[in-house]
Amino acid sequence: MSGIPAKADAAGEPSDAASARDDGRGGAPAGPAQSVRADIWQSDPPGSIYDYIKVASFSIGPDGLVEQWSRRAERLLGIAARDAVGKDPIEAFVPADLREQGHRKMAEILDGREWTGVVPFRAPEAEPSPAQTGVAEVYVMPTTTESGERAAVCIVVDVRVLRHIETDLAASQAIFGQSPFGFLLFGTDLKVQRANRTFTDVFGGQAADHRGRTVHDYLPRHEADRVQGALRRVLETGDAVTEMQLVGPAPDSPERRHWSINLYRVHSGSGRPIGVAGLATDVTRRHAAAREAAHARRNLALLNDAGARIGTSLDLETTARELLDVVVPGFCDLASVDLYQVLLAGDETTLVGHGLADGSAELRRVAAASAVADVPFLDLGGEEPVDVGAVHRFPFNSAPAHALRTARPKLLPTQPGDLVRSTLAVPMVARDTVVGLVQFSRTKGSEPFNERDRALAVELAARAAVCIDNARLYRREHERALILQRSLLPPDDPEAAGLDIACRYLPGNAATEVGGDWFDVIELPGHRTALVVGDVMGRGLRAAVAMGELRTAVRTLALLDLEPAEVLSALDEIARGLGTPGGGQAPPRSPRGSGATASAEDLSEVYLATCVYAVYDSVTRRCTFANAGHLPPVLVEPESGALMLDVPPGMPLGVGGEPFEEVEVELPEGGLLALYTDGLVESRDHPLDEGLAAFRAALDGAAPGLEDVCDHVLSTLDIHHGEDDIALLMARVQGLPGDHVGDWTLPREPKSVGRAREYARAQLLDWDLDPLVDTAELLVSELVTNALRYGEGEIRLRLLLDRTMVCEVWDAGLVQPRRRRARDTDEGGRGLQLVGLLSASWGSRRTPRGKTVWFELPLPDGDSGLADPTEALLSLF
Repeated sequence: MSGIPAKADAAGEPSDAASARDDGRGGAPAGPAQSVRADIWQSDPPGSIYDYIKVASFSIGPDGLVEQWSRRAERLLGIAARDAVGKDPIEAFVPADLREQGHRKMAEILDGREWTGVVPFRAPEAEPSPAQTGVAEVYVMPTTTESGERAAVCIVVDVRVLRHIETDLAASQAIFGQSPFGFLLFGTDLKVQRANRTFTDVFGGQAADHRGRTVHDYLPRHEADRVQGALRRVLETGDAVTEMQLVGPAPDSPERRHWSINLYRVHSGSGRPIGVAGLATDVTRRHAAAREAAHARRNLALLNDAGARIGTSLDLETTARELLDVVVPGFCDLASVDLYQVLLAGDETTLVGHGLADGSAELRRVAAASAVADVPFLDLGGEEPVDVGAVHRFPFNSAPAHALRTARPKLLPTQPGDLVRSTLAVPMVARDTVVGLVQFSRTKGSEPFNERDRALAVELAARAAVCIDNARLYRREHERALILQRSLLPPDDPEAAGLDIACRYLPGNAATEVGGDWFDVIELPGHRTALVVGDVMGRGLRAAVAMGELRTAVRTLALLDLEPAEVLSALDEIARGLGTPGGGQAPPRSPRGSGATASAEDLSEVYLATCVYAVYDSVTRRCTFANAGHLPPVLVEPESGALMLDVPPGMPLGVGGEPFEEVEVELPEGGLLALYTDGLVESRDHPLDEGLAAFRAALDGAAPGLEDVCDHVLSTLDIHHGEDDIALLMARVQGLPGDHVGDWTLPREPKSVGRAREYARAQLLDWDLDPLVDTAELLVSELVTNALRYGEGEIRLRLLLDRTMVCEVWDAGLVQPRRRRARDTDEGGRGLQLVGLLSASWGSRRTPRGKTVWFELPLPDGDSGLADPTEALLSLF
């Protein structure tokens, strides 16, 4: 028997049957000539059903006593063989009240009757207790000994173990059969051993039809290989696999299904691996819901991104490019933006009149983007691709033209094999007006557009359309404001007595609002010149209008020949009235330090401005400055570098309540005076101090020519053109030569009238101005006579020669001359009328010690001729 190994029980010991064979009491002898196959007799590993049931056996001899007692019986009943063999089983194991019935049954068994029943048992010589009593199911089989006597073989099973096994089997069957999830049991060969009804409902057939199949019978090759590898790892390592995602088709269904697979190793009662259990859940709906949620999150992110990135500029082309930066590649692979050409050209009437209703008007492609390498945007609405910047038309029957006509998105048709898989043509509608078309395309490998994508595309196009329409409206207003601003500026080559003038004005570009910077050169009597540079705080059309009002006010006040501080005080009052309804006077501001604050509504209507006003006298080369919160003038002296003049910066115009100071500076011959606005020296990247230092350095290294100086300054400084308007006014000092000035002081006596005429005649003849002598004598006589009659103190006569001849008569009287119309019967009162008729212009101004009355005569070679004195005198009567 050495060639047949004994079968081991759960404890690793030889089983009862093996013991019987070894003892020669059961089974056929084994030998080399035995015909039974070896694999039937081989030793099986633990894990059979008997390991769970734990069957025990013993035999009863003809005498009714225990003859054999197996080791399994020892463990089950807790009785050793020495305590059981030779004993009466009824007396030894059955309780006393059941022994009589037990003896009858034993007699029936020994008579040859089989018996199956449930009997309690207890260990002999032990007190009954729950742990030492039990119920056993006994199966008694009568047998016959070699001598022909009756005996019995008994099989014993613990009823509690059977009940547990029955419960476990019922629960397992219920879970396996009633589970809403697909359940498979794979053997150690990774073939299906069992499948539940849920699985068969999806993949068809009966449960038996799936036995022996592999995962390759259910999934595509690449997915099946992945699952096969996972099964093998689980079987080898015991590590479970959870939430493994699979994609594959189900039988009789064209759509792809998504499953979530959980795999774990299954063991026998002894711990031996017997296979792998797989739990499959159909998560197609959950996957679709997750995709919908992901699409919703992506769409929300795109809308948020669009809100933050589209419309940062008021430039049409920039706004179109910002839209494409948002959607490519986050929403589509290719995109383009076309705007109506009339919109870009500024033809508002055509756009508003909606002469574009047929959708075939000219458009310009302002932007295009592609996320596919080396692939341009293919225009599906026309026959040829359209380059950026090109003007084109969509055919009348094309889908883009239909989208433009109806103002509704249109899905463009594609051909099989085309690179572009899906294209949406979405009109850009702003304020019920179509301004253009945006096309979104997806190429192979991307999902085609659906209704959700269509709604998102419409929203993105609408946001961009509003920004483009705002840019269009702003461009129109900007152009109008720029036209207004330019119309209010002086000519490019202003002239002034004793000054060489050069100026530059650079408005902000189209991406920024127009500003309120201005400059002016105003000729004053006596060959004096007023130089003005100002800046209205704020931007836009209102700032430009305010600038125009202030500039007009400056010219009006300058012609009144007021002192610079008086001009700024009057401008301050005007600026305070700009923000009030009807231009009335604004309420006075609270004094500084009083703790009172203006309301936000009051401040929003305040127009503030800075200004430098300077009056230059070409005879004395003295310049009087007054500053209202503006940057200080810069003076470049011939023998030294550039320096900033110490002009007290008063409060800006519109603040009120603060007086302005005047500073008088004598300018050197050949000196260079520069007035400017803050856009020249200040930017976001450079502080004001650095800009001023760079400006002075640029002036020091400039070329001699004044125009060259302006160009050098603008090209040298990092002016960041476009952030703000820039105004630059340069003046080279060229004082009036001494021989062009005649100056006399006259005593207060009647003879001074004749002496004044003699001085004037002699000076004009010296200047070779013979044609002016008669007229000048007559007018000088009138002014000196008025000074003697109505003035006070000494009389001063001065003649100035530059581009015109100017005569000034000074006296200490404060009464200003007033022109009136004399009656026919009046003997006098026609002197100032005569001055007005014979001179090119005349007037009077106050001086620190009186007044000055002046008149101006054009030179003989000038464009304007002289009036005939005789005809002028006759016209008075």
